[in-house]
Amino acid sequence: QVQLVESGGGLVQPGGSLRLSCAASGFAFSIYDMNWYRQAPGNERELVAVISCIGVSTGDTKKCAVTVKDRFTIYRDNDKKMVYLQMNSLKPEDAAVYYCNVQIMKDYWGQGTQVTVSS
Repeated sequence: QVQLVESGGGLVQPGGSLRLSCAASGFAFSIYDMNWYRQAPGNERELVAVISCIGVSTGDTKKCAVTVKDRFTIYRDNDKKMVYLQMNSLKPEDAAVYYCNVQIMKDYWGQGTQVTVSS
């Protein structure tokens, strides 16, 4: 079965950085777009980053297409079935639960990882 497990969240000061990781299993990871979403209290879940590797050789992930919010970077390792979200210059408004997502006939979500940005 499809499983997504996020890690790497925590407390960081404004201006700091975090790298979130998502370990995927149970599906042909390399052929699917992978997404990061976030949800802050009282807000709807919003898309943060997408990495799409359609037509790209599985080992050449630097050629994947990415859509990502400013200050963030998304990348993946198809051999390890991992997707990462590097977040720099974090602001208090970036605080949220961050979710890894894949769409295979339906949405699959991880359990989320909490990011808190506070001094």
